[in-house]
Amino acid sequence: MATRPSKLSSTSRPSSIHISAVAEVERTVNTTNRPKPAVPEGTPVVTPQDLNRRPRRNRRSETVRRAFSESFLSPSHFILPVFVHDGDKNIPIDSMPGVYRLGWRNGLIESVAEARSYGVNQVVIFPKTPDHLKTQTGEEAFNPDGLAQRSIALLKDTFPDLEVYTDVALDPYNCDGHDGIVRDDGMILNDETVEYLCKQAVSQARAGADCVSPSDMMDGRVSAIRRALDSEGYTNVSIMAYTAKYASAFYGPFRDALASAPNAAGAGRIIPPHKKTYQQDPANYREALLEARLDEQEGADIMMVKPGLPYLDVIRQLRDNSPLPIAAYHVSGEYAMLKAAAQRGWLDERECVLEALMCMRRAGSDIILTYYATEAAKWLAGERV
Repeated sequence: MATRPSKLSSTSRPSSIHISAVAEVERTVNTTNRPKPAVPEGTPVVTPQDLNRRPRRNRRSETVRRAFSESFLSPSHFILPVFVHDGDKNIPIDSMPGVYRLGWRNGLIESVAEARSYGVNQVVIFPKTPDHLKTQTGEEAFNPDGLAQRSIALLKDTFPDLEVYTDVALDPYNCDGHDGIVRDDGMILNDETVEYLCKQAVSQARAGADCVSPSDMMDGRVSAIRRALDSEGYTNVSIMAYTAKYASAFYGPFRDALASAPNAAGAGRIIPPHKKTYQQDPANYREALLEARLDEQEGADIMMVKPGLPYLDVIRQLRDNSPLPIAAYHVSGEYAMLKAAAQRGWLDERECVLEALMCMRRAGSDIILTYYATEAAKWLAGERV
């Protein structure tokens, strides 16, 4: 029968420490009456409280805190929004420091390649449509050779395993600046708009999109887009519905980036100066659950809450009431506020950004659209940005 090797065999015995020295160390370790750390002079002497539970015990060290952490952040949770324009140079966006309208041929590829190198393998495309291509009905949205379609195809040709999301709405293509077609009396037409949203979604799928994302908030558009995609054979293309998109004041920098804010009314026409007749009222909570139930029934694969941080309660509501994956959009206004405060030295940018993203994860979001995606991934990798 084979014998077990000695714990300290000739090959495993430390060469620099004699065994008698080890034994001496063991004899001198005080295991029964370790001295207590000193406390500041003036600290009161008290009898310990009679507490059955002291939650701080589970926070006492980094190792323990990490072991019991309920939420975590990973680059795989991030979707990087990218603005593209039909030009060569990257154009900085003043209200979003560090974010650019990317040249669709080169800047877009370079930006996505950098994100991928840090584990961010999901992007959503937002095209800056030239003004001369905008119309009241936004037909450029489904131009097979449009900027969005070319950008999708280029990304999929360059990075076949990249997950490409798109935006389905008419506001980047509508000269009135609305997500739908505006009637002369100011009414945003619902069903007529949905017809064009279906054409837009199918054109994006043809270009190679993996997931189309209707952000328009028209009624019934998810089921209509699902039917349109399926009828064209794109049964594997997902729908990420903007389920709870609020008429928020936090979208300003985004509208600067795409020049997609509502325009002034023209002669004989009323153009609403806001999007409150189709986006949700920030005062409402139950309405989001109604939209969620409809989007589930209509075939959404993912449901989104936008904005993120001001609506953590809505993220949690959808998480608790739906088995579908939940997305949160860390929007342009949230990004701009953090950037501005960090540039003035008022906030620790890294700590605040990672905390903000963690909050959205804790609230129940599975994925987060954030302009900080690449920077956050670098921070998570231990790099200084």
